Amino acid sequence: MSFAGLMPDLGKSNKDSPLSKPIRRLVEEHGLPKPSEWGSSFDAVKFVDALTAEAKARMDRLLAGVTRYQTHPFQRTRTAPPPVWTHGNAALHDYGGQGPAVMVVPSLVNRAYILDLAADRSLMALLSQSGLRAFLLDWGAPGATERDYNADDYITHVIIPALEHVRALTGQPPRLAGYCMGGTLTAAVAVLRPDLISGLALLAAPWDFHAESAASRAFLRLFRPMIEGMIAAQGCASVDFLQAMFASLDPTLMGRKFRGFAARDMASDAAQRFVELEDWLNDGIPLVKNVARQTLFEWYGDNTPLNNKWIINGAVIDPAKISTPTLAVIPNADRIVPPDSARALARRIANCKTMTIELGHIGMMAGGSAPELLYKPLADWLKNP
Repeated sequence: MSFAGLMPDLGKSNKDSPLSKPIRRLVEEHGLPKPSEWGSSFDAVKFVDALTAEAKARMDRLLAGVTRYQTHPFQRTRTAPPPVWTHGNAALHDYGGQGPAVMVVPSLVNRAYILDLAADRSLMALLSQSGLRAFLLDWGAPGATERDYNADDYITHVIIPALEHVRALTGQPPRLAGYCMGGTLTAAVAVLRPDLISGLALLAAPWDFHAESAASRAFLRLFRPMIEGMIAAQGCASVDFLQAMFASLDPTLMGRKFRGFAARDMASDAAQRFVELEDWLNDGIPLVKNVARQTLFEWYGDNTPLNNKWIINGAVIDPAKISTPTLAVIPNADRIVPPDSARALARRIANCKTMTIELGHIGMMAGGSAPELLYKPLADWLKNP
């Protein structure tokens, strides 16, 4: 049986093929002929047996990693300070500190405690210890108050009143920092209520939703009727749906990370950090129906923010109107918010400084090097924007 016309000649013109490394390793480990020698004498049975054995070994390691994660004894005990203001299920937490006030706004689809994950990886703790009065806006899970909200309502009914409360508490317009989707929302606040803020920090904030998103947009167009039906039936975009969307950005990531976890010492700090972060990743928040439709079909589908078609209470959300000093932090290794998406927002703001860091979207908040690469320079800028 000849495979010469079906398999790439990995020894010649296809060295960069994504199949190259795994097939080469399979050939070497099982003593198979080199790809350049494949031809009529190729032993298909031996190759299929080797491929099956490798697939089973990988699946076994994956299942072992998942089992070890599920049974790991680590439980997060860190808690936020008591809220100083609430609206519906949203709460504002005062982390204390002396100096200019800063309010930090997370994404709507993940829990806010990524900003206060652990004692050695807490943006909020470092800000409060660095000459700033730090406040965290925690959206909570949507309830009856938020059931019919769209993104605009979260801005006008939650972010802006929370800022007004911080100003009343501290006697000064605070700095405002937004992470991920929180950054997109805070950019709108800077357009609508510049009087409420004295500086704006955009941390991996998406703006050009068509940047590197062709596959995701094709998926949304193709499956829109099904997604609309799901949102109508459930009243939201569920956590499972959102997790699947994020997983599609790197389909092999789950296998890689759990196979790697299976090989770790379960008593190590590295294993605990893995569980700590994975617990946060699996502790998602659904998007209520109107926010889901707005972000999926207007932002990602029609790119309304980039095209100046995002309008709140008659005001066009045009970043060119932002006059407050602004810092845009762009992680180069971001797979969730492509760097070009975040740069599109920075380029629209005249008084904007850009800081590029060699981290990923989650690593910029929870990675071991985040305090040095992000927290400290961000705190320095917030003190003197």
